[in-house]
Amino acid sequence: MIATQQCFIGTVDAEGAPNVAPKRSTRVLTDDSLIFSEGTGGTTYANILRGSKVSVAVVNREILNGFRFIGNPSLHDSDDLYEQAVALSEERGMPAPLAVVVIHITEIHSLKPGPTAGKKIV
Repeated sequence: MIATQQCFIGTVDAEGAPNVAPKRSTRVLTDDSLIFSEGTGGTTYANILRGSKVSVAVVNREILNGFRFIGNPSLHDSDDLYEQAVALSEERGMPAPLAVVVIHITEIHSLKPGPTAGKKIV
């Protein structure tokens, strides 16, 4: 689902105000982590630099199913993960990202409609 549907990244600022932004580069890194390329350096990036946890929501409307992943982010701007993201961006005709963000998943919740909606599943 992460590979085929739009993911939205949620963070909060220092005052607790929420921010939600689409990140089309979101992809699975490992069984317990997601990754996305940070290209704009906007609010999401600023909130992560400040220490915000991250929430990722993805929904497939065709099958009425979805998930919310919650985790702790780590930024990478000069290692192998970053270089791989630069190469992927170049392949797609995009500018190099400022950094890549790895989200170390701590919880997964269902976004499927019905009695499991919002329930923690992992």
